[in-house]
Amino acid sequence: MEINRIIPLAVMPVMLVLVEIGAVLLSLPLKSAGIAAFEDPASVANPFIFIGILLVFTAFLLLLIRYRFSRLITWIIAISIFFTYLYIFSALTFYFLQDATIGLILTIVLSAAATAVLYLYPEWYVIDTLGLLIAAGAGSIFGVSLEVLPVIILLLLLAVYDAISVYKTKHMITLAEGVVDLKSPILFVIPKKKDYSFRKEGVGSFGEGERSAFLIGMGDLIMPSILVVSANVYLAPGTSGFLNYPAIGAIAGSVIGLIFLLTYVVRGKPQAGLPPINGGAIAGFLIGYALIIF
Repeated sequence: MEINRIIPLAVMPVMLVLVEIGAVLLSLPLKSAGIAAFEDPASVANPFIFIGILLVFTAFLLLLIRYRFSRLITWIIAISIFFTYLYIFSALTFYFLQDATIGLILTIVLSAAATAVLYLYPEWYVIDTLGLLIAAGAGSIFGVSLEVLPVIILLLLLAVYDAISVYKTKHMITLAEGVVDLKSPILFVIPKKKDYSFRKEGVGSFGEGERSAFLIGMGDLIMPSILVVSANVYLAPGTSGFLNYPAIGAIAGSVIGLIFLLTYVVRGKPQAGLPPINGGAIAGFLIGYALIIF
């Protein structure tokens, strides 16, 4: 296989692990700050609420794409990113600083700066670097907000939804193409050539129509991270340091699932990422969980 394929393919599993470890590291500050997406982390209704919100939001974005309200889409995504950074930086400043006023100011400044950089200079390495923080933060927020059973239900539902939306209705492909055209920073961009520029080229093709970069949705890295964080927060710790065995199993399983996915991605067709990634994370979690109960 050519080097321009080997390196980006190897980078993606590394990015997944970075997001998962980052989500775990953020879980203590987020939990200490009382930041949570759901009031009752044990409720099995939470995954269905999540899916319902996702469906409504996706339908809304598809309508905006269809009627070419690109500026509104840009603002919606930018505001969502800004608020995600607010949660992340507020938790960190709350955890590490004693002065609430300084923490508030620092939170707003850092959140605004990170969001501005993403939109003012949307180069691939900027998107990927700041995107890792977004993904880790989102995974951590939902991970500390949901116990393991609701998370597993959520991951299974999302895997089914992702498969339907990519292979059957194909609306997720339409959504992804619309977001890429706007250069919105909610996808990870992994270039295949050294002089690649996302700002100038987008994901245009080079050589025989092949795309200049691999793309992977942030959700593909966020979702398994939710299980990693939930397992580490809500289950009894093992003897492996700051990660317990179920969390380690979920990380290993998700990486194996991603590697399996990449064997199909190289064929050049859009693939549903969550079925193998979520499936691998759940399988790995179950193996790790067995180690602490037997």
